[in-house]
Amino acid sequence: MSALMRTNPWLDDFFKDLSPGFYVKPLHGEGVPSDIRVDVTDAGDAYKIAAEIPGVHKSDIHVSMDGSTVTLNAEIKQEDVERKGDRVLRSERYFGSVSRSFQLPQDVDASGAKAKYDNGILNLTLPKKKGGRAQELAIE
Repeated sequence: MSALMRTNPWLDDFFKDLSPGFYVKPLHGEGVPSDIRVDVTDAGDAYKIAAEIPGVHKSDIHVSMDGSTVTLNAEIKQEDVERKGDRVLRSERYFGSVSRSFQLPQDVDASGAKAKYDNGILNLTLPKKKGGRAQELAIE
């Protein structure tokens, strides 16, 4: 669920060459995520998740866990303002959000979960809940 619109770079170049000065390329919506791409690995006692969320401040990223379901939400805020004296020459802003939910094979222990955000990559370490595996019942 994303409100971001993708543009075609070939069409951007075509219109720029056709009528320079008439076509203004949008500043926002480029370089911001339209979805969250993840890598999930099973490290034995924990799941390791690397999620690409570039251009977002870490305070605008929210992670929630419910059993084996993990949800990632990111609020995207971009503002550009150019001022010369009191006359605003350009003021553009973009606000949006992206979200991603997925289910892991086993419940996670939220109390031991760790998250680190660095250079646009959110790294999660989600320990598996102890005793979460199915056990066979001996029949007497």
